[in-house]
Formats: sequence, C-alpha cells, structure tokens
Amino acid sequence: MKMAANLKLLSFLIPSAFLVPVLITMAPNLKEAWDSEALQNMKTIFISIFLEAAPFLLIGVLLSSLMQWFVSEEMIRKLTPKNPVGGVLVAGLLGIIFPICECGMIPVVRRLMHKGMPPYIAVTFILSGPVVNPIVFTATLLAFPSHPEITIARMGLAFAVAAAIGGLVYMLVRQNPLRKPKAIVTEVKTHPGFKMAQPHSHSTDHHHAHDKNWRSFFIHAGDEFVDMSKYLVIGALITACIQTFISRSDLISLGNGPVASYAFMMGFAYVLSLCSTSDAFVASAFSHTFALGPLVSFLVLGPMLDFKSTLMLLSTFRTRFVIGLSLAIIVLVFAGSWLINLLA
Repeated sequence: MKMAANLKLLSFLIPSAFLVPVLITMAPNLKEAWDSEALQNMKTIFISIFLEAAPFLLIGVLLSSLMQWFVSEEMIRKLTPKNPVGGVLVAGLLGIIFPICECGMIPVVRRLMHKGMPPYIAVTFILSGPVVNPIVFTATLLAFPSHPEITIARMGLAFAVAAAIGGLVYMLVRQNPLRKPKAIVTEVKTHPGFKMAQPHSHSTDHHHAHDKNWRSFFIHAGDEFVDMSKYLVIGALITACIQTFISRSDLISLGNGPVASYAFMMGFAYVLSLCSTSDAFVASAFSHTFALGPLVSFLVLGPMLDFKSTLMLLSTFRTRFVIGLSLAIIVLVFAGSWLINLLA
C-alpha cells in the first residue's frame, strides 16, 4: 500500500523538469556541468535506451487495448489448456507467435490476467516470450556467427527456466499476484486450489462493452502507455547514470573468477537493461573474455529481469511475488548457465 502511494508521488515530479532551464540560466557553473562530456554521454545513453524500448512498449499497450476489445474472459478460459504441463509448454512457445520485447510484454500479460489467464501461464509467457522468438533468435545468430552453440544454449535455457518457474508458480501461488485493482472483485477458479481475483467494475466494463470506438481504444492505450512508461523512464535514467559513471574496465575487473564471472555478467545484464533484440551484440564484445556459461547467463537473465522491467513488474504484481520471482530467476539462470558451461 505504501509503495503504491509512493509511486503515485512520482507523477508530481514531472513539473520539476521545467525548472532545469531556470537553473541553467541562474547558475553558470551548473550549465558547465550540464555541458560536460560525461553528462552528454549520460543523456545520449538515456535517450538511446528509452527510444529502443518505447516502440516495444507502445506495441504492447496497443495489443493490450485490442485484447480489451476483442478477447473475452470466456475465450481465455477456452484457449487455456486444462493440463498445467501443456499450459506451461504452450506459454513457453507463445513468443514465436507474439515476438514482443519485455517492455511490451508486461502490459499485454496484465490484460490477459485481468481476462482470466492463470498466473503460471502468464509468468511463463513473460519470461520466455522476450527470448524464445524468431527476432531474438536471428539477432543472436548474427551476433555470434561462428558460435551457434551460444544461440542454442540461450534459447534452451530461457525456455527451461521459464517452464520451471511456471511450474513453481502453479504449485506454490494460491493467491492472485496482481496488485488489487480499484474495482469490485469476484473470484474465478483457474485451476484446482487457485482462486483468481477478477476485476469487475460496473462503470469501466460497461463502457468497454458498449462504447467500443476508436476514441475509447486510443484513450485506453494512452492510459496504459503513460502508466507503464514512467517506470521505463526512471529505469532508463538510473541505468544511464550507472553506465556513464562506472567504467566498464572496473566492472570487468570484478568478474575475475569462476563464480564472480557469472555474478558480473548477470549483474551487468540487470544494470544495462538492454532490449532482448540488441543485448547479443553487447555480449559479443565479451566473447574473448568470458566462457560460454557467463555469456549465456547474460543473454538469458537480461530479458527476464533487469532494472526497468523490475519497476514495471512492481507496478503490476505484488512486491512479495516480484521478490520471489526475481530470486527464482537468478538462482535458475545461474545453475543452468553453470551446467551448460560444465557440459560444453
């Protein structure tokens, strides 16, 4: 509750951006600092991260709005496999049909869960979709043309981790992990032992059911985009600061060791917050420094868990659920990449 209230306060910080020109005019020293090379690099990195992720976020919210229109709760229940094993396998391969980046995946899955998709299928889709898709497969092949085993290991480990966590969610999660919506809630059984809290607001549902026009479509998409993009902006800004003021050589020096190399590459993936379609080209720069295992850990962890996606997950799911999900991702990615390196 407190976190939700604190996050709402972020919207009041936006007007403070208008103070920047005033401060620059009144303080010449601040203007010199703002024009320094380091801050210019930070601004460039921030803009590049945001522009790289924003189109995928926009695609995600447009798909989310279309689902609000055309996908009913009954359709979701009919399409969801009754067998949890089948559900996890189908969700793990959905990225082939819907190749969405992790930035656009969260609003889509949030909408699907509001429509009745079970959490274990939704989480599997969130984790596997940004990696197990043809765009990322092609990008990884192009980044490592002489090492196809890296591409195979990335796809295989991503699918295995997503499926394993989906199974854990099915077995352990019995409450709706979404943050409580401001609506009347009814319970819909999604699988034995689980009760899904389903929002059922008379005003909003009536509006979407009987006023389906282009104006309401773009209003819904705009609300979703504003709601999710503020977390993207904060994550991109902090990531840009880290990339600017901490040199890559200092970071690499932390990764000298059999375990430290995994910790470094996984932490580096979390901090960089790159899009899954471009992180392979960054990883290729370390191909002569690190072994197969650390490289794969970088390529798998980044799309599943990075700084900006953590903020977006916290805006969608309960804090306790996000913490547990993050720990499971880290442990399984480390164990899987270490095993791959051992067998290589």
